[in-house]
Amino acid sequence: MTLFHLTKYTALGNDMIVIDPAHCAVALTPDNVRLICDRHFGVGADGICYGPLPGDGPFTMRFFNPDGSEAERSGNGLRIFARYLWDAGYVTGPDFVMGMGENTIPTHIDEKTGLITLEMGGLQLMFADQPLKVDEEMVLATAVTIGNPHCIIFTAELGRVHTWGPLIETAPQFPNRTNVQLVNVLDDHTIQIEIWERGAGYTLASGTSASAAAAAAVLTGRCASRHLSAQMAGGNLSVEVLAEGVRLTGPVTAVYHATFSPDILAQFAP
Repeated sequence: MTLFHLTKYTALGNDMIVIDPAHCAVALTPDNVRLICDRHFGVGADGICYGPLPGDGPFTMRFFNPDGSEAERSGNGLRIFARYLWDAGYVTGPDFVMGMGENTIPTHIDEKTGLITLEMGGLQLMFADQPLKVDEEMVLATAVTIGNPHCIIFTAELGRVHTWGPLIETAPQFPNRTNVQLVNVLDDHTIQIEIWERGAGYTLASGTSASAAAAAAVLTGRCASRHLSAQMAGGNLSVEVLAEGVRLTGPVTAVYHATFSPDILAQFAP
């Protein structure tokens, strides 16, 4: 009998639901995803990690944004999924491999600290410091892809993320929309970030955003160190910008295990 279990975790305030198809048969249609993630009528979350998916090879997941769209990559989602695999007994050693889309992600869990490290793979600098018109102002934008798209604006006015974020997300230069980071470089080792996520809005923390912002700071010469602390509203992540790609390290906290009630199950589309 299907028990309709779910598990909630948070990665520095970026909270997500893990739905394991072996224990929950809810169809993740866009409508169902929006209901589950709704903070008034559903569970409430910044996204859903769905997996492990059946098949051979690495433990694979899909990630759904709270607006019902599917993301190509999620750094916090992958760390949360890694923690779930550990908690559920799918993995018993500290080193294993996960999959998302066409990418494989070598993963390490520090058994003493609980910190989770992901080898995020390579990234591509699409353009650097190009003029972009935002709300009748011209800003300099840097675009990076790390499996998903990011637009980075280096500025000390981080509070403008709430107005600039939605405008940049849907700017014509980004036909598939983009994640947005406003980044203040504090020193060679430290950046401060405010984040507007594609499909989710303002977000306390994001693994791919931290990775993209750190890489942009290094690749544009704003930070001399390749080992950065990314400070976000929800907490800090460690990012190493290496020749072969980006390494991301940070914590994950379990919130609760639960079961969908008959009331909400009755609202799900088939």
